[in-house]
Amino acid sequence: MYCCFLEHTWVLLRFNVQYCFYYEFKVAFIHLNVSLPVEIFSSPLAGDITQKGYEKKRSKLIGAFLPQAPGLCTLVPVAVVIVVWPGCALGNSVLAFSPPPTPGMDPSVPHERRTPVTPGSSSRYHRRRSSGSRDERYRSDVHTEAVQAALAKQKERGKMAVPMPSKRRSLVVQSSMDAYTPPDTSSGSEGEGSMQGEGTPTSSQSSINMENWISRAIHGSTTSSTTSSSSTQSGGSGAASRLADVMGQTHLENHSAPPDVTSYTTDSIQVERPQGSTTTSRSTPKYGNAELMETGDGVPVGGRVSAKIQQLVNTLKRPKRPPLREFFVDDFEELLEVQQPDPNQPKAEGAQMLAMRGEQLGVVTNWPLSLEAALQRWGTISPKAPCLTTMDTNGKPLYILTYGKLWTRSIKVAYNILHKLGSKQEPMLRPGDRVALVFPNNDPAAFMVAFYGCLLAEVVPVPIEVPLTRKDAGSQQIGFLLGSCGVTVALTSDACHKGLPKSPTGEIPQFKGWPKLLWFVTESRHLSKPPRDWFPHIKDANNETAYIEYKTCKDGSVLGVTVMRIALLTHCQALTQSCGYTEAETIVNVLDFKKDVGLWHGILTSVMNMMHVISIPYSLMKVNPLSWIQKVCQYKAKVACVKSRDMHWALVAHRDQRDINLSSLRMLVVADGANPWSVSSCDAFLNVFQSKGLKPEVICPCASSPEALTVAIRRPTDDSNQPPGRGVLSMQGLSHGVIRVDSEEKLSVLTLQDVGTVMPGALMCVVKPDGVPQLCKTDEIGELCVGSIATGTSYYGLSGMTKNTFEVFPMNSVGALISEYPFTRTGLLGFVGPGGLCFIAGKMDGLMVVGGRRHNADDIVATALAVEPMKFVYRGRIAVFSISVLHDERIVVVAEQRPDSTEEDSFQWMSRVLQAIDGIHQVGVYCLALVPSNTLPKTPLGGIHLSESKQLFLEGSLHPCNVLMCPHTCVTNLPKPRQKQPEIGPASVMVGNLVSGKRIAQASGRDLGQMEDNDQARKFLFLSEVLQWRAQTTPDHVLYTLLNCRGTIASSLTCVQLHKRAEKIATMLAERGHLQDGDHVALVYPPGIDLIAAFYGCLYAGCVPITVRPPHPQNIATTLPTVKMIVEVSRSACMMTTAVICKLLRSKEASAAVDVRSWPPVLDTDDLPKKKPPLLYKPSNPDTLAYLDFSVSTTGMLAGVKMSHTATSAFCRSIKLQCELYPSREVAICLDPYCGLGFVLWCLCSVYSGHQSILIPPSELEVNPALWLLAVSQYKVRDTFCSYSVMELCTKGLGLQTESLKSRGLDLSRVRTCVVVAEERPRIALTQSFSKLFKDLGLHPRAVSTSFGCRVNLAVCLQPHRLGKLADQGTSGPDPTTVYVDMRALRHDRVRLVERGSPHSLPLMESGKILPGVRIIIANPETKGPLGDSHLGEIWVCSGHNASGYFTVYGDEALQSDHFTSRLSFGDTQTIWARTGYLGFLRRTELTDASGERHDALYVVGALDEAMELRGMRYHPIDIETSVIRTHKSITECAVFTWTNLLVVVVELDGSEQEALDLVPLVTNVVLEEHYLIVGVVVVVDIGVIPINSRGEKQRMHLRDGFLADQLDPIYVAYNM
Repeated sequence: MYCCFLEHTWVLLRFNVQYCFYYEFKVAFIHLNVSLPVEIFSSPLAGDITQKGYEKKRSKLIGAFLPQAPGLCTLVPVAVVIVVWPGCALGNSVLAFSPPPTPGMDPSVPHERRTPVTPGSSSRYHRRRSSGSRDERYRSDVHTEAVQAALAKQKERGKMAVPMPSKRRSLVVQSSMDAYTPPDTSSGSEGEGSMQGEGTPTSSQSSINMENWISRAIHGSTTSSTTSSSSTQSGGSGAASRLADVMGQTHLENHSAPPDVTSYTTDSIQVERPQGSTTTSRSTPKYGNAELMETGDGVPVGGRVSAKIQQLVNTLKRPKRPPLREFFVDDFEELLEVQQPDPNQPKAEGAQMLAMRGEQLGVVTNWPLSLEAALQRWGTISPKAPCLTTMDTNGKPLYILTYGKLWTRSIKVAYNILHKLGSKQEPMLRPGDRVALVFPNNDPAAFMVAFYGCLLAEVVPVPIEVPLTRKDAGSQQIGFLLGSCGVTVALTSDACHKGLPKSPTGEIPQFKGWPKLLWFVTESRHLSKPPRDWFPHIKDANNETAYIEYKTCKDGSVLGVTVMRIALLTHCQALTQSCGYTEAETIVNVLDFKKDVGLWHGILTSVMNMMHVISIPYSLMKVNPLSWIQKVCQYKAKVACVKSRDMHWALVAHRDQRDINLSSLRMLVVADGANPWSVSSCDAFLNVFQSKGLKPEVICPCASSPEALTVAIRRPTDDSNQPPGRGVLSMQGLSHGVIRVDSEEKLSVLTLQDVGTVMPGALMCVVKPDGVPQLCKTDEIGELCVGSIATGTSYYGLSGMTKNTFEVFPMNSVGALISEYPFTRTGLLGFVGPGGLCFIAGKMDGLMVVGGRRHNADDIVATALAVEPMKFVYRGRIAVFSISVLHDERIVVVAEQRPDSTEEDSFQWMSRVLQAIDGIHQVGVYCLALVPSNTLPKTPLGGIHLSESKQLFLEGSLHPCNVLMCPHTCVTNLPKPRQKQPEIGPASVMVGNLVSGKRIAQASGRDLGQMEDNDQARKFLFLSEVLQWRAQTTPDHVLYTLLNCRGTIASSLTCVQLHKRAEKIATMLAERGHLQDGDHVALVYPPGIDLIAAFYGCLYAGCVPITVRPPHPQNIATTLPTVKMIVEVSRSACMMTTAVICKLLRSKEASAAVDVRSWPPVLDTDDLPKKKPPLLYKPSNPDTLAYLDFSVSTTGMLAGVKMSHTATSAFCRSIKLQCELYPSREVAICLDPYCGLGFVLWCLCSVYSGHQSILIPPSELEVNPALWLLAVSQYKVRDTFCSYSVMELCTKGLGLQTESLKSRGLDLSRVRTCVVVAEERPRIALTQSFSKLFKDLGLHPRAVSTSFGCRVNLAVCLQPHRLGKLADQGTSGPDPTTVYVDMRALRHDRVRLVERGSPHSLPLMESGKILPGVRIIIANPETKGPLGDSHLGEIWVCSGHNASGYFTVYGDEALQSDHFTSRLSFGDTQTIWARTGYLGFLRRTELTDASGERHDALYVVGALDEAMELRGMRYHPIDIETSVIRTHKSITECAVFTWTNLLVVVVELDGSEQEALDLVPLVTNVVLEEHYLIVGVVVVVDIGVIPINSRGEKQRMHLRDGFLADQLDPIYVAYNM
């Protein structure tokens, strides 16, 4: 079925009755079956309405649409008008819906077929008509109706509603508080007040509570989403499966819930560790307040976030997957899905097209030989003839330029620029040089004089826009063009020169990206008179460049198109011939006279024909849109050059005007006639102004491009019986690049009008848009190419691009050239129809190829604007562009929102736009953003600067006020989810590893038994005995020195002082505390020496100490409950603390936070008894409990582990040997002393090894960030330990102070080891930036390393480097090695090493050298089988200093044995291992240690509890977070977690709240690009909201609980669809 064009065209317009007498119409009323209006379901009902009232109102609304008994039916006059030209049959034509006719029309039609029109309600239509703000530019009533019908279709499909985003109140501009929803409902539905303060919010938004809206949406009564299933194999079969299925399938098998630390109650103490995937019968408890979230039937009841997430889960229900194939090759090469072409897609079937030739360019005898010659002729023969009349802003003639004045002034300008710039010997400008013309849009006379002055002087004018500010949108690119053209002089007018931005000295500053320019004013009074004998040399038109016209590309870059003098003349001749221009005709020009159609008709061709141009400036059009029509009447103009926008503006304003007569017009050139959406403006304009004398044949659309100049123009005919050509084409066909006259779908059609025939003297063909320029078939859309003298010849200075555009040789199907002359690409997409008429369907620049189909930006704009736009967005202020995400184009729509539209209205509009575009174009919109009015960057003439808008969007500086992302519907090329095959057992894996030559991943530190050392402390079994021995042998040796924030010594302890103090505390515990052996004592002390003394006091008294971080005095409400919890969980019989904290625990604030009466006895150690105990306690068995170590893990789990005396001594010995600690050593420690390795280093190691510990409390660094490093320098310390938070504080706080620190004598050159104590993957970026920053202060880059510990073993690795002399003596440990692994392989639990900088590479740093006496193996967490080197698995550890178990109240035996006494299921099944709960891998390095053995490096990748299983792969939060933090400078921190298959990303914003919504698209993009994951929810919060524990690790599970319980107070929550 090929494209056929009807001789009689259908006019597809909605007519009010008053228009019907213009034509003799055949009118037929046809009734259509259309679904009910959307208002019945979705519009919030005004006022506070009861259920009964609601039912009544609803029945009233829909009564008319319900089937009624015959005879009872109330007639609703609803009809569809089909308007047909006289003589045209009413066959299978295109229908146009119309609103209910005005009363008086004959409603006598059989009532059975009476059903309402589509959702566009009639009242809305009438309101829009009367307001007169109807925009015909992108408007086609057929299209509007089609959109409404598409929306109705979506309704019938019954899709889920989309949850509205939540927005903090401060983000919503408010005008009147009491009109808004009460604070407890969603802030998302608050109205946005008018910026002028005149927005009167409707009463409807306060009546409907957000929760009701959501629950209605969940029950399917509102349907405003386009979400299709988010699965890649979208069969859609089970899309309606119950939420229970979703919850059932995504049963959190890897996460049993930890107790909620924040809301602790005594009866729920349960310290658990999620097991592998061993199926437990225990039901998974819900996190946080999850049980408050839904009732039995899934209706949300909790806070606003939880309700919305619940709804989002419903929205994204996935269809059930097809059954698995028999065998799945578990390869980690994730291949993106390639869009397979649809076998049923339409293909071009026509014959190959032939090149179309325009009529012969007639030779008229008196045509001048060049344009300057024409000017000379008219300037001397008819000097008084008017050439140009300019208007002021009141529409009064400002100035009339005659041909005589134009001629003499142009000569004056030519003389001055050639002779008065530079010196006689060295003139600044020579013939052929380029000159910028900078003139404002309201001064065409000065521009014209300067332009012709340049032509006469034979220099090349480059007309550009006036730069208004130094940072104008696009002005930088224009600067690059001027630079590449070698422009040094800019001609401008006096007024413009005065208006340019000036520096304080009065000079014009250099604009960003511009070359240095000399500004030259061209007003006659500033110029010298040329001598009598000087005369410009007027040559015939030749191949020299006449002028350069700038062109802005899709990406924002600006190119200069060079036009030769012969092309300029030929183009003027072709226009004269095709438009039938004659001498002294009057032409009204509304277009920009500096370029394009405005320049060609209003400046060049007009002079060739001695025409009179009436120039209407843009500023006057803004004040009086009818001005151009008034001038046509006033001057009886024969021709007018306008854009469809100007026709639309005239339509809006014409009612005020009585005496309009357009009968003088013989030609109305529509410059943007090539835009398919101009057809409705032309039709509507003709429809209104035909009664004012406008003849139908006068409207002449034309097609043009900067490269090919005028491509085609409709000729003004006298034969009014020959109507213009029209085509109603299927958009579906167009998206596949073929032409199909639409017959069945009626919704997605594009109506095109012809733009006339090929220009005289030109040859035109249509070639395929990409690849070799091969001719298209007759029913195929391609790029128009023109072969003619009258085109541009090159892009200035760009030979490569010039070749591709201006030197195209089209070929036929057999590869033969169709012409020996080159053609020029026009950048226009279209085809040549019957009778040689050209049709343009779009531009190459607006083309977006999504999933292999082509869509035009203008078409998308038109569809968006057809969705009830006037209320919410400004017409003409809408930008559509595509961005490349995950190897495909994604469509982005940005519109300016009206200040008075409410949040909910805008959101409804956005979701309807998505549906409409989906319904009509069958393409998903990736992102829809609304920005405040007047914020999109503008072009000089007020349009939207597209590339700049796109740039702002990608940079994250667009600042939208509403964003809707739909990655789930758009992104269909994700890799297939990985399916795990369950049948491979641990034995097969082991055999497989052996066969492939991979070793089993195991490693160990040095053997403690074989190490000879003179360790005196070894002979003691207990630390308390070691202290007594030191107090006797070296009583005055200083063990501890505590520094304050000024860096001075606050206190210190010698061996004997510590011993005596501990004795007194032991006495106090026995006398005042009445404690027995083995009782637990909570030590609540700030970091310091009291804590150490209290610990040894407990050991002396036979009690078990538990160190607890004291509550923060400024934050008691959140920190005290944790203290209380640890005290209760550890079953402490008493608490010891200082007098200050005692007082704090009894304060009013404390009693408000917890029940202070239930505290155990509190002992104040500031008041110690004088006497020493009669006998110090000595434990009977070294395996008894020494102390309890409590810590909150990163998953928010409070876990206490038991450390026996044996383990404690073994631990201290292992550290002593690894770090070579002796009494003569000094070690600086800047750590929190409450758990893990930090506690051991602070309290235990000095007593065991005898070295001096310089203690620096990390809290003091908040006052003085340089404290730690100054202490290290001052005490000449060689070994120091810190945490990541300390390192970060130094990096951020001292970044700019390195010079001043150097001058204060800070020297870090003595530091051999700086170890970061952590329980996580090493933060390689932080350690590297720390090393780099302090390198200038002498820090050796190899000094910084990390340690690794966990709950089951407080230190598995510790890497001290030995630098300097010791390194040569062989005592050194090897360097920490960094490897790069493939992140995609890691998701499949494989380790593949890659080169640095390769795509998807992830740097991992070794976690430190394995401690002596420690053995490590990597095991599969599910099967418990050993793994090979190339696999990622759980780190299992066997060591003398393993903790002996969890300390739990109820004693969960299964968990205990699983974590502390696991055995391998295959291989060495005898050894007892502890499971660390961390994933990692081992790698044998090339380095050797002191004994000459090769060194095994352990790489920790992340916690098993925190790893997220998504799409069948394992993701580590930190990797996604790192990507997110990189995307925007305002993101300071990020945390991710999953909730029922949704990935939630929380980002902390360091910037104004206006930037919050910029982050949503950026976050979504980067996670898609780098991790192939779709983000479900983006939450933007304030700095400091993401909870962090004392070690500086993120508490993601706490964050998740806070999010679900709606406690985060987010700035913005976006739900991606």
